[in-house]
Amino acid sequence: MTEHIDLLVRGGDVLTVDDAGTVVRGGAVGVRDGVIVAVGPAEELRARYTADQDIDAEGCLVLPGFVNAHTHLAMTLLRGRADDVTLQGFLERVLTWEAELLSPKNVAAAVRVAIAEGVRAGVTSALDMYWFHGAAEQAAREAGWRLHTGPTFMDVPGPADGIAYEDRLGWARQDLAARAGARPGTRPVLFAHSTYTLAPDQLTEIAALAREFGALLHLHAAENATEVATVEVRHGKRPVELLDSLGLLGPDLLLAHAVDLTGPEIAALARTGTAVAHCPVSNLKLGCGIAPVPRLLSAGVTVGLGTDGAVSSNTLDMLGAVRQAALVHKAAGDPTAVGAEQAVRMATIEGARALGLGDHLGSLEAGKRADLIVLDLNAPHLRPLHDPWSTLAYAAHSADVRDTVVDGRVLMRERALTTLDEPTVLADLEALVRGTRPEHSSAALV
Repeated sequence: MTEHIDLLVRGGDVLTVDDAGTVVRGGAVGVRDGVIVAVGPAEELRARYTADQDIDAEGCLVLPGFVNAHTHLAMTLLRGRADDVTLQGFLERVLTWEAELLSPKNVAAAVRVAIAEGVRAGVTSALDMYWFHGAAEQAAREAGWRLHTGPTFMDVPGPADGIAYEDRLGWARQDLAARAGARPGTRPVLFAHSTYTLAPDQLTEIAALAREFGALLHLHAAENATEVATVEVRHGKRPVELLDSLGLLGPDLLLAHAVDLTGPEIAALARTGTAVAHCPVSNLKLGCGIAPVPRLLSAGVTVGLGTDGAVSSNTLDMLGAVRQAALVHKAAGDPTAVGAEQAVRMATIEGARALGLGDHLGSLEAGKRADLIVLDLNAPHLRPLHDPWSTLAYAAHSADVRDTVVDGRVLMRERALTTLDEPTVLADLEALVRGTRPEHSSAALV
């Protein structure tokens, strides 16, 4: 007698990204009710299970989907409009455009494009800090994609969503209260933009609200030297020093960027269990510098990987971020600074751990959510396959991803999206950019 399951992905080499780095040659992954029930040799699983759906991964690499640990998805709307400027110049432009362009409808259209791009690139979940998060969540829900998001706090004149700061705590409390029994593999999240757009007392009350609901708190910190100097002049402390003095550092805090850090600040992050989302492409493009990732890793800090938004990095390609993370730290002269396996882990299990979701996502192990991808190895630039970690970090491209599965649901099969009408998704965004109204506003397939 065989057991019934929903999906069997079989025949490829399964890179589990478990603690031992197990690779199952000619392996398979069995899925039931969105959960991985077994990982092992394909012959064994085919004899044990009868599946409703089957993905033949012969000649492919099967691995966990990528976790984008820091992004602003709806910034696809502004891709290419703020290039070759400093971080401060970038922010001045973007804040003005956001106030003019953003609405729930526009955010939803831009997020659908981001999801399509992400699914094609093997990204199965993302931590998304942006305005109108409800519209983003709806778009992700319709597409079957895993989105981690929530209310954003940024004390600026005329916020894009029109909610004054003094009203945001109550609004955020209602949002968090409504998340009881959230989708498995997610958690409540609050976003505090930064130590330069929020005062210390504001940061403290936002953190208190996050802890009340067991939410992850995510913010930008120490992205470049100018930011650090601005905060130091304003508050007498550098960003990480300020967060430490306020008691905000801890295992439920995830910092984006963390480029400009001192030795004592790195020690404080390690001591408190604070995680970091490394965004190497965005940091290089904005001239922010190179985050001290080797020192963070040596200190025991959990480091995930992010793309940042498509206006600062121009792409949501996590494999591109993996390659950059594996290469850029070697520039100081140490080719072992961040190795291929470490870079891939940052994009998978370490990203999941940075979100506090390492028990649910980031590796292919029984009991975890079935977020996985199949990467086609049948291309000259991917042969021969001596080492799957090296192939992923130094040779593979997002276009090599053939199939993408989230919660056991196939979102892309044989490079064709199954839950998004891609032409409509793109037409909606193009019409929005042109300032015209598209004929069809909904891009989700039934």
